[in-house]
Amino acid sequence: MVMPSVDEQDEESTEIGAFSDDKSYALPQLADSILNHGLSLVGTRYRFGGSSVKSGFDCSGFIGYLFREELGMQLPRSTRDMINIDAPLVDRAELEPGDLVFFSTAGRGRVSHAGIYLGDDQFIHSSSSRSGGVRVDSLDDRYWKRTFIEAKRVLALAPSETLARHP
Repeated sequence: MVMPSVDEQDEESTEIGAFSDDKSYALPQLADSILNHGLSLVGTRYRFGGSSVKSGFDCSGFIGYLFREELGMQLPRSTRDMINIDAPLVDRAELEPGDLVFFSTAGRGRVSHAGIYLGDDQFIHSSSSRSGGVRVDSLDDRYWKRTFIEAKRVLALAPSETLARHP
């Protein structure tokens, strides 16, 4: 893994700061809204291609459902498209509740799974039929630590009218 130089890190931090400073006060409320709704769905069954409580959820369907229902944000339907959203990248050590976390679970280095960071190294996701659908797991778990790719602060892209509704 190639680490960015100190200058590149400072530049990236400045870009993230400039990008989200005016919105940062509202992000915790937006995250709370999404995460509270998500936690109320723990145990909802997994279904490949699913994007509703009735049908069940796959990982990207679960994330898209919460962002649409709580914030009116339309996210891409697949994890492959979701990871390409032009949102600030977040270092693993800098994760905040509401950040999207991405994983390569298929072993080819490409994104194949996603969840929403809760805080305290926990994330919520729709995992699989075998593991019970919507659940909370730890990023420190060996499996998730090994398959973690990156995280993005998609909440920074919330429309202004959404921010106004969450003072």
